[in-house]
Amino acid sequence: MRLADALEMVTRTDPGMVRSHNEDAVFADASLGLAILADGMGGYNAGEVASGMTTTLLASNLTQFLSPPAVPDGEVMTPEFLQQRLLDEVSAVNVAVFNASESQPQYAGMGTTVVAAHFYDNRVIVAHLGDSRLYRLRNGRFEQLTRDHSLLQEQLDGGMISAEEARHSHNKNLLTRALGVDPFVETEIHVHAVAPGDLFLICSDGLNDMIDDEEIANVLLALGGDLSLAAEELIELANGNGGRDNISVILVRVHSSFAVPRGWWQKLLARFK
Repeated sequence: MRLADALEMVTRTDPGMVRSHNEDAVFADASLGLAILADGMGGYNAGEVASGMTTTLLASNLTQFLSPPAVPDGEVMTPEFLQQRLLDEVSAVNVAVFNASESQPQYAGMGTTVVAAHFYDNRVIVAHLGDSRLYRLRNGRFEQLTRDHSLLQEQLDGGMISAEEARHSHNKNLLTRALGVDPFVETEIHVHAVAPGDLFLICSDGLNDMIDDEEIANVLLALGGDLSLAAEELIELANGNGGRDNISVILVRVHSSFAVPRGWWQKLLARFK
């Protein structure tokens, strides 16, 4: 099964109702099983530069790696190998963004969140930094799969504030990790099983700050059969609630299994794992 047949991806990004320009950047390619979202930060247009560099460099490097003949037919790469490759690519881009901010005064202090998701062999490998999020809707259950790297999340985890207090907190944008701010960064990475019927949402905080998870889930449940319509409705709702930040959405629908074909010896080996 080709990835392009098994996966459907839709992207939307909008400046919102307050910001004069859009510092979010998105990329998605179903044929590669790759989706990337970045939400930039920094003065003037520096945030836009950081997010644009991140999505462009990651997309270019990973496209080159994932395209034939880099992945020969029948070869099954281990999740561990792919995790390390994704970590290496994010680290390389982190250095590039950091060096740009150090060498060009107008970009000083710029950085960005990032969520990079690679769908392969009925799994999704997710690397993330910051407070952009990945959610999954499966059998009616809507679940956040990433955990924000933010002061607010640390306060929640420590029991210092309640979930209701967090919704109205003024500390929402204080990140504890981001790409490009320091020369070295600890990227969080996880692997999740993927099943036919799953619907994944990657979004910047301009969406989930304006709409709560229950509302997002209701839109996906009602309109998930038409990803373009669902994405547009999510952005419209966020703008209707104030649109205080840029809003970006990537939706990924899993139509069928995309297991990589295995030879007899690989199947035998898998039985002993």
